[in-house]
Amino acid sequence: MVSTNPQKIEEALTKGVKRIYPSRGDLEKVLKSGRRIRIYNGIDPTGKLHIGHLVVLKKMKQFQDLGHEIIILIGDFTATIGDPTGKDATRKPLTRKEVLQNSKDYKKQIGKILDLKKANVRFLHNQEWTNKLKPKDMLELASRFTVARLLERDMFQKRIEEGRDIHVHEFLYPIFQAYDSVSMDVDLEIGGNDQIFNMLAGRTLVKKIKDKEKFVLATKLLVDPKGKKIGKTEGNTINLNEKPNEIYGRIMNWPDGLIDTALELCADVPLSKIKKVTNPKNKKSILAKEVISLLYSKELAEKAAKEFDRVFKEKELPFEISEIRLVKREWDILDLLVKAGLASSKSQAKRLIIQKGVKINNKVEDDWQKKIKTEKNMFIQVGKRNFRKII
Repeated sequence: MVSTNPQKIEEALTKGVKRIYPSRGDLEKVLKSGRRIRIYNGIDPTGKLHIGHLVVLKKMKQFQDLGHEIIILIGDFTATIGDPTGKDATRKPLTRKEVLQNSKDYKKQIGKILDLKKANVRFLHNQEWTNKLKPKDMLELASRFTVARLLERDMFQKRIEEGRDIHVHEFLYPIFQAYDSVSMDVDLEIGGNDQIFNMLAGRTLVKKIKDKEKFVLATKLLVDPKGKKIGKTEGNTINLNEKPNEIYGRIMNWPDGLIDTALELCADVPLSKIKKVTNPKNKKSILAKEVISLLYSKELAEKAAKEFDRVFKEKELPFEISEIRLVKREWDILDLLVKAGLASSKSQAKRLIIQKGVKINNKVEDDWQKKIKTEKNMFIQVGKRNFRKII
């Protein structure tokens, strides 16, 4: 059954929402009519699911609870092209093997947010229909768009101004994403605010091919006070499969100016309760426990909070330190930090070392080119809260 509860519809259309196309009023009218609509969110498996995905998945959950049909589309074809959104340079295309490796745990993690036991949610893969396209089909799709329209993308304009290359396959990305909407015959696409161009391309194609309305709902982005998105590129994201203690510590280390937006996007705490909390640290604690409770449990959230307080207030090591077994005993320090899960990339590891945020056996390491000979019971520390023990 589809719910037309006005309060739940209001929340779905307002909380954490940046824009709705063609308008909120039009979509609200459809939702209140009781008609069941088909909604999708596409995820290109270019890496681990992170807290930015959580924002959109929570929005999808609101529509699932209203009784609408939910599709999670794994972009195993589009990921091999590489979405140029927000990129000053061409993305490196992924191999089929890399795509499968990246997406192997997606369903399990998404199942922490969406109720996969319900019949109104399913997973699809866009290689199923895109790989069937023949050259004449691709030409037909491309004919629905103009070069001028595709060049409107801000990252392309920036590259033109700076004399950087724009490759033809990057033009094709929004066209293939648009074809997903046609193939699945969707009524609504939900994605982050940085995906508006691609989502509207789908709206255009659905109108031209199927002569029907496709709605687009763009969620707000998690951005820091300087406007930079929390994500893989900046090295400040939180992966959904990280351990509770790591999630708690990372959120407590976020800038104060980010927390109000993050509470709106990632927590289910009433705004009336949040407004009564004035201390930024207390707000961060509320947010961290909300996220951990969603991904794990309330018990583990409380345990992570107590552990964090103990480490910082008493200046002690945590009770539980993640252990890592290494066969090789000599490492470049950047590779060691990535292998230990203390940095998401070598570039992030280099930044951490330059910022004097890395200790080995309680000694600050400031040489990012250093070779490290590991030994049993060696402790590696990043920041004040992330530890690894070599076994």
